[in-house]
Parts: sequence; structure tokens; C-alpha cells
Amino acid sequence: MATNTIKFRKATAADLDAIIRLLTDDILGQGREGGASDRPLYQRAFEEIDRDPNQFLCVADADGQVVGTLQLSFIPGLARKAVKRGQIEAVRVASDRRSEGLGESLFQWAIEKCRDEGCGLVQLTTDKARPDAHRFYDRLGFEPSHIGYKLAL
Repeated sequence: MATNTIKFRKATAADLDAIIRLLTDDILGQGREGGASDRPLYQRAFEEIDRDPNQFLCVADADGQVVGTLQLSFIPGLARKAVKRGQIEAVRVASDRRSEGLGESLFQWAIEKCRDEGCGLVQLTTDKARPDAHRFYDRLGFEPSHIGYKLAL
């Protein structure tokens, strides 16, 4: 299916179950995402994201069906001559829609949204266990410029 029928839009509360399905429809997500019993956690997080003007939870909508998602965070900063950054997180494309160009279209949309928000830099983190994603990001022009660290609390 061609990606020209896809609309990228702000997620609504009605999209939450579809977004949760996308988060779990993934090898790594299967081990770290919750199920229906964790929906209240996702609901609270959705509400917080939705209220924050520096957050944009996006869905890729194909005729009313959510087939992709990502979260953009707009981060004002002082470094690099006070550049504002766009942080891309939680990128997912439905498993039955992969290899159609949807991911590339989603990223093109996200990069343009970051430009519209005045960002001078777009960044992301990616799990070391995702070599296919690394090749994808390289192809889009992202450079593996930093080493990321996380501390689970």
C-alpha cells in the first residue's frame, strides 16, 4: 500500500490502545511493555504528554487505523548557541506495514515538524540490539555521534 494515504496527526485518547499495541508489537517491546492491566499507567502518561506543549505524540493514520507512532519532545537549551532540539522517541510501525516506506515518511514528517517548532537539531536514541534500525537512521542522514547512558530508577 502506498504511504500517500497516510496522515500524520496528533494522537488522541481514542488512539491509546492502538499505540500500546504498536509498542508491544516488537521484539524488545514484548519484554518491556505492559498489557491491558497496565493501561492506567499508559493513560496517565498520555494525559501528561497531551498537556505538555513541548511534547507531540504523533500517529500515522491510514483511513482511521493507527499504523505508526512516535513521540517528539522539543527541548530548549543553552548549548550549541542555545539551539532547540527535537528528540524522537518510541518509533513504531505496525509489523504488517513495515518495508512500505512508512517509517521514512514518518521521519520526514517529524523532521519537518521539528523545523516548524524552531529546532536546529533532531536527535534520537536507539537500542544497541537494533542493527536494522541503525542502518535505517544512517540512511536518513542521522550520525551516531554520541554514546548514550541510562540509569533505571
